[in-house]
Amino acid sequence: MALTADRWPIAAALLPFPDTLRDGTVVQDASPAVWARTFRKVADAGFSAADLTDSWVRAGDLSGERLDELAAAAAESGISLPALSAIRRSVIDDRFADRNLAYSHRTIDAAARLGMTVVSFGLHRPLTREQHERLWFWTTPGHRDPDDPSTWTAAVTRLRELGRHAAEVGLLMSLEMYEDTYLGTADSAVRLVEQIGLDNVGINPDIGNLIRLHRPVDDWRTMLDEVLPYSNYWHMKNYVRDEVPEKDVYIAMPSPMESGLIDYREAFDLALDAGFQGVLCLENYGGDGLSVCASNQDYLRRHVLPTRDGYHLGTSRVAQRHGRAERIPVDEGAGPR
Repeated sequence: MALTADRWPIAAALLPFPDTLRDGTVVQDASPAVWARTFRKVADAGFSAADLTDSWVRAGDLSGERLDELAAAAAESGISLPALSAIRRSVIDDRFADRNLAYSHRTIDAAARLGMTVVSFGLHRPLTREQHERLWFWTTPGHRDPDDPSTWTAAVTRLRELGRHAAEVGLLMSLEMYEDTYLGTADSAVRLVEQIGLDNVGINPDIGNLIRLHRPVDDWRTMLDEVLPYSNYWHMKNYVRDEVPEKDVYIAMPSPMESGLIDYREAFDLALDAGFQGVLCLENYGGDGLSVCASNQDYLRRHVLPTRDGYHLGTSRVAQRHGRAERIPVDEGAGPR
């Protein structure tokens, strides 16, 4: 079945939901009824799928029985769980690399038990004290991965280990782009994935993490052109941005997808040309993030994603690596080719 606007899987990130409720309830330890209330909010906003973001619940730290309860709470609320994003769990963290690697393996097993398609990891670290104190945490620098061959090699080796585990249980693994990490530029992200060298390991082209920085940034089209042929999952968000370089002034703030710097009509054309067929995950920081994501889903389905009169593409990453995939017209009722 062709991936068209009405069928393309779009998940809501659970970033807007806290890990501790106002009454002190820790969501990780809460009853399935508490989880179901969140899933119902996601469904009521118009979503049929969610990314099980681990800032809300750490699936990798749940027992098998609790994972089954979580799956049931989502299903009873009309929400599928195609993806899981584990964030700020770098496997090259100076202090917690081994702990984060073990957690990442448990997360892969949890995602497989939940019947997911893809798990997303990154190399970004927990926010610093200064970042926590800012209105927008990206306005002050955080951790920077070192320019050190041995650390780079450790990243390749450990991420390859996770990728092999993911492949064994039938999952794609996606690596999230994030500033000042080895996934912080298009060139570096592609080099990392190429050196990992596994067909199920790709890039999560979350360039929203990069265009929001209060400093000079690369052109978003240039970045997407380079990484989309390797991309297999996509965190999507947008920011308005203003620059006065001669005064060293760079400002960015969250915005609806249709209003920000990235033209997602053009961006998705680039993605289709590159053969992208992955799950989309919508994120937003500040205010009623879930409602902004719901509006973004409507924008994507109405104006961006291919219609029945559009196109769909094959999914071979080998073909993608050796040139742009050829657009294939969608025949009525045709399946993927």
